[in-house]
Amino acid sequence: MIVGSTREGRFAATVADWFVRAALDVIDLADVPLPVVVPAFGTDAEPAVAAVGARLAAADAFVVVTPEYHHSFPAVLKNAIDLFRDEWRAKPVGFVSYGGMGGGLRAVEQLRLVFAELHAVTVRDSVGFHGAGAVFDEHGEPLDPAVSSSAVKNMLDQIEWWGTTLRDARAVRPNAA
Repeated sequence: MIVGSTREGRFAATVADWFVRAALDVIDLADVPLPVVVPAFGTDAEPAVAAVGARLAAADAFVVVTPEYHHSFPAVLKNAIDLFRDEWRAKPVGFVSYGGMGGGLRAVEQLRLVFAELHAVTVRDSVGFHGAGAVFDEHGEPLDPAVSSSAVKNMLDQIEWWGTTLRDARAVRPNAA
């Protein structure tokens, strides 16, 4: 899981902490000192970049937790995506989004375009929280857990299917995507 917000006072931690029960490895961009200047591909990466790259390469699938800022996703998330290329290739990506009235859905739709360019497969179902600050309780739990649990199950079922299918395909035809 990649937490794509670094804004001070962010709500991302609440949403991510709730979702983390299903994630195996969490990369919180607020805790990773990734460079703003993207190095040329093929050059030696800084240690922080190399460490994140290794974690991404080892993953069979991704879930990106993103807010919606100004009808889009945060620049820090785009930077983190752009630092890597092959690590995303032929792997599924799911989304958990949050924001005001749109629940982060505009950010997700734009991220689908970005990941398509990297030959990643975004799953259809996502998890979105409209007015996120008002739909979580003081313990960081959704006020309507039945709805959010159903959305998570649907998304994770798709990610599991795509993750298994694409992992098997990459083993037979590496770099075919």
